[in-house]
Amino acid sequence: MIILKGISKKYAAVCALDQVDLKIPDGGIYGIIGKSGAGKSTLLRTISLLEEPDSGEIWYGDERVDTLKGRELLLRRRRMGMIFQNFNLFSSRDVTGNIAYPLEIAGLHRKRINDRVEELLDMVQIKDKRGARLRELSGGQKQRVAIARALAANPEVLFCDEATSALDPQTTRSILGLIRDLHRKLGITVVIITHQMEVIREICEELAVLDGGRIVEQGKVDAIFARPQTLAAKELVNV
Repeated sequence: MIILKGISKKYAAVCALDQVDLKIPDGGIYGIIGKSGAGKSTLLRTISLLEEPDSGEIWYGDERVDTLKGRELLLRRRRMGMIFQNFNLFSSRDVTGNIAYPLEIAGLHRKRINDRVEELLDMVQIKDKRGARLRELSGGQKQRVAIARALAANPEVLFCDEATSALDPQTTRSILGLIRDLHRKLGITVVIITHQMEVIREICEELAVLDGGRIVEQGKVDAIFARPQTLAAKELVNV
């Protein structure tokens, strides 16, 4: 379980996160939703240890991780995967090269890298695109490459940062279906950050609503959709 206790983060005079308490259970698909400026990106960067909170604690299971430094922090980050709205792929590399990158950084032997890349290409259903350049791929195919790269090192958690916002509705459903299938197959914890309520409805089991840097509502997706308690949740659900 990922546990946040009293997490706060400020940028100059702006309070991006304000005493955030959150529990994300292992092995589920958890959604964090909020409008632009709600603090979603800051929360994601903090949970994934890309930024340090000003105060509070972050626990992964029984290990406190916000205090990690140096090699220990690097090794913990390698146990996480992340996919983004804009894919964050290398235009100088083909599909295989993009997927192989984190394995090369980890220092794996070339044969192990090649075997793992082939496994991942099959997993995300783009084996026929292994040698393609990024300019030859659709948005959905690029996101599949990004998902394969994020899974390369067998992470425990997959973070999805607005991962479908740049895609059309049909491609969005396809990518969400892939994430759902990978979740079932791998047993991986998935955390989805989005402003799209339809994404939450489609794939998530539990949900936290972020507004003004605070968690204002959290619980089962069906319950929040049926009976939102806060103005922020009602506006997102369009009640």
